[in-house]
Amino acid sequence: MTVRRTARKKGWALSIIVAILRPLLMVLTRRDWHGGDKLPTSSPAVIVANHISYVDPLVFAHFVYDNGVLPRYLAKAEILELKGLSWLLGAAGQIPVYRETREASLAFRGAVAAIERGESVLVYPEGTITRDPGMWPMTGKTGAARIALTTGAPVIPAAQWGAQDILAPYAKMPRLLPRKLVSVRAGDPVDLDDLREKPLSPAVLHEATTRIMDAVTALLEEIRGEQAPAERFDPRAKKVATIGNPNKPKKTRRWRSS
Repeated sequence: MTVRRTARKKGWALSIIVAILRPLLMVLTRRDWHGGDKLPTSSPAVIVANHISYVDPLVFAHFVYDNGVLPRYLAKAEILELKGLSWLLGAAGQIPVYRETREASLAFRGAVAAIERGESVLVYPEGTITRDPGMWPMTGKTGAARIALTTGAPVIPAAQWGAQDILAPYAKMPRLLPRKLVSVRAGDPVDLDDLREKPLSPAVLHEATTRIMDAVTALLEEIRGEQAPAERFDPRAKKVATIGNPNKPKKTRRWRSS
C-alpha cells in the first residue's frame, strides 16, 4: 500500500494524535483498503461513510490520513467535550455537533468554514451508529447534502466494515486479538450536479441524501459480498431512539405517594 502524504500542515495537535494512534492501528488491525485515490488531496470534499462502532472513527481516519487527507470530523459534542481530550481534539480541527439541539446549526457553519479554507470534512450521514439489525446503513440526515450543495464541494462516498469486530456497537470492552480485518472502500463522487442550482428545499435535500446513502450502501455491498435490504431502515418509523444506546432501558420517573 502506497501512503499518500498531504501538503497541508497537520498542526501540533493532529501530529500528536497521529503519532500515538497510527502505530497502534498498524499493529492492531489488518487492512483491506480500496479507492484511496478517489479522495482529493489538493481540494476540499465532503467525505461520508457508514457508522458501525465507536472505534470506526479511528479506523476511518487512518484510511483517510494515509490517503493524503487530514481528518476533520463532524463529531458529536459529547466526545469533543470529554475531560482531558476537548482541548486536543478542538486544536486538531474537529467540529462539534450538538445533536437535536438549537446549537446543531453550529456544526454546519463550522463545516462550511472548513471547506472554504480548503479542508475536507468527514461526516457520518446517519448521525449515529446504525440501528439496522443487519448493520446496513440507515436513512441519512441531510447535513452532508446541505454542506455539499452550499459550498459546491464534491461528496466522496465510502464504506467500512470490520470495526464492529474490534468493538461491537455500544460494547465497552474491545476484542483486539486476533487482529481484525478492517475493510474500507471509497467511490466516485456522488452525482449531485442537477441539484446544485436548485433552492435548498426539503425535497432537494432529501433527494441528495438518498443518493449519498445509496452510494455508501452500494460500496458496503461490494465489501460484504451481500445485498442490502430493499427498504432502508428508518429509526423514526421504527420508533427507535435516534441518538444514544437504543438497547439501554429508558429511565422511568418514580412518583412518591403522599
